[in-house]
Amino acid sequence: MTLAIVLAAEAAGGADDAGERLAGQWRRAGATEVRVVADLSELAALVAAATGPVLVSGADLVAHTAVLKHLATSPVGPTVALVLTDPPAPGQVAVREERGQVVAVGAPGELADATGVFGGALRVGADDLPALVDAARSAGSAPAGSAVDRLFADLAACGTLTFAHRVRLLVAHRVVDPAGRAAAEAAVAAVDEDKAELRLSVKERDDFFTTFFVSTWSTYVTKAAARIGLGPTAVTMISVAFAVAAAVLFGVGGRPALVAGAVLLYLGFVLDCVDGQLARYTRHFSAWGGWLDTMADRAKEYLVYAGLGYGATHAGFRYGWALAIAAMTLQTVRHMTDTWYGVLHDEAARRPRPATGDAGGIGGKLNAASTKVQADTGSVSYWLKRTVVFPIGERWALMALAAALFGPLVALCAVLVWGTLAFAYTGALRTLRARWMRVPVLTTVDATLHRDDGPLARTLPASRGPLALAVFGALGAAALLVWALLTVHADDRLPGWAVPVGLLVLLAGGFGARAAHDGPLDWLVPAALRAGEYLFAIAVGVAGRAPAWLIFGYVFVLTLHHYDLTARLEKRQAAPPLHAATLGWDGRSAVLAVASIAGVVSIALATLGTYLLVVFVASVVLAWVVQPARARRTPVPVGGGDRSPG
Repeated sequence: MTLAIVLAAEAAGGADDAGERLAGQWRRAGATEVRVVADLSELAALVAAATGPVLVSGADLVAHTAVLKHLATSPVGPTVALVLTDPPAPGQVAVREERGQVVAVGAPGELADATGVFGGALRVGADDLPALVDAARSAGSAPAGSAVDRLFADLAACGTLTFAHRVRLLVAHRVVDPAGRAAAEAAVAAVDEDKAELRLSVKERDDFFTTFFVSTWSTYVTKAAARIGLGPTAVTMISVAFAVAAAVLFGVGGRPALVAGAVLLYLGFVLDCVDGQLARYTRHFSAWGGWLDTMADRAKEYLVYAGLGYGATHAGFRYGWALAIAAMTLQTVRHMTDTWYGVLHDEAARRPRPATGDAGGIGGKLNAASTKVQADTGSVSYWLKRTVVFPIGERWALMALAAALFGPLVALCAVLVWGTLAFAYTGALRTLRARWMRVPVLTTVDATLHRDDGPLARTLPASRGPLALAVFGALGAAALLVWALLTVHADDRLPGWAVPVGLLVLLAGGFGARAAHDGPLDWLVPAALRAGEYLFAIAVGVAGRAPAWLIFGYVFVLTLHHYDLTARLEKRQAAPPLHAATLGWDGRSAVLAVASIAGVVSIALATLGTYLLVVFVASVVLAWVVQPARARRTPVPVGGGDRSPG
């Protein structure tokens, strides 16, 4: 149940029924209960009894109903405030945002670098309701006309993480006199709400290929899907089907099949964008939808790699599967760094930057340059910065064009080359910026969970330098892989002690399991551990002469497991229910080492991969089917939902 509360004391512009008008809009926006109150003490009593998200607004707000609906259903976080760019009136609150978060509030003219003004409405998640009650009680003596601003300022002062919701294309204004109200109502009436919402379904900022070759026409598909009743999840599954069909055609080979596969891959990517647009247009957000969108994106891409790898091998290139494995490993490790760098940036936005004695050195200068380029929307430098990092639209476009024109081998090589360059570029710049920010992030989460440590790593003695240990282990695995490849090429075999020694080197990463991950670069630890495990598994498979497709399949299952962890982190979800059954990176690697000694590597890869896939599927069913069903039978307070726009 969602409660909406309108502070009638905020009415302005000579409209005595302003509170009731706004109450009606909240009902149309989806609020299940709406109350109009005269003071903050009454608001505090209502909030204290609430069990779900609470919507609060002053009656001086004039806005499209869609603005209120968007605020009520915003997927960015549990607590969200409406932020406007209007000139602030006396008593209103100026805000400063970074990365979509409200990081500072203050009086207009006094807050440095203010980016907007509080719009007089906010949604407060269930976990933040006690803070809202305290804020209402402490702001109870605020004079009429400023209560909602005092409420918001006090809520921010107590440290509540609040996200900003900006108004784009639609209209929202706070009014102070009859003329202002009349002008605001006329502006609202002048906008076609449905057309604006359809345009708003497209991300405000996207990558070059998506912006100019997809979003220019995907809204027609979005509108059609909404009319026939397709939901975002259904569109996601259709997109998966298109990608699978493209992968099959890439594997079949031959110019007609390759061209058809490229077309299907492009259309699949269009639908991948449409599912997010449809979620935004219909306001159908859910944690399940966001998780599925993330997982489907990765699974589709890697299935296409598999099709290209098979196609290249079928065309006579011996190492087609090897290229596919390399592309998948590279892309997954890149995604791990992307995820944790995003967490780092979000955490840095919430913390004051420590004094460095200078302008921040090269890291600070890079940060300032990046911010300047991002602000220069549409410039050549802006598009170059967004394209050089090789985002998903550019990857899929490159695969489609290269496969259609030159074949699977060239497509995989192109992905590997651009991906490697992009990884080097982003890795170097992010490392410098992270050293400047000096913000630990693994200390804010369950580090053991996101390291994916098993029982073996958790029992090793603690040692300082978790990143150095993880990198050392990954380098050892890389050396073992190179050695295994050289022996295979020479038609020889690794000595029996090589894999056990490689395991011991890899397990060096486990000595950092219980260490404090508070270094400025420790956000790289999960990616280093992923790289070490994948490279070790590939090395064991190569040394054991396992089929390349089987090695690909095993690593693919590992990526699903690790993407599940990062998707849950991004969607603010609990750990997978069966996470303990996955053995941890150390346990899985030990099993493969034992299999190598026993000479049953192929059997171990197939068995362990199947086991992990079954655990993954069972965990998904438990998390997204069984547990929600139990929750519906036994209602508990919940916060705002989330579906990541695709």
